[in-house]
Amino acid sequence: MNRVDRKALLQKWMHSREEDTETEMVFRPAGYNFPRSRGRAGFELKENDQLVEIGIAPTDAQQKTEGTWRLEGKKLAFYRGSESEPVRVMQVTSVEKDRLVVKK
Repeated sequence: MNRVDRKALLQKWMHSREEDTETEMVFRPAGYNFPRSRGRAGFELKENDQLVEIGIAPTDAQQKTEGTWRLEGKKLAFYRGSESEPVRVMQVTSVEKDRLVVKK
């Protein structure tokens, strides 16, 4: 994969840890039929570079944090507020409409 399809990234992705390997993490669309879980982390990438990170609160509920995102080659970078350095960077291995794979 030489380029990452930006449009394919535009959705709400949840971590499908059951599919992770030693070297890669797998994310699936929020509507995917996941096995039961006490909580799932993820993120939503919006068209206007807006980001909603979805964490797991102590009560197993979702905890949301807003920010922005950028695609820099194969690197997906998350930013918060006016910070110039990303808080998270993921190297995209592959992206399809129903599966996103990044390096750990």
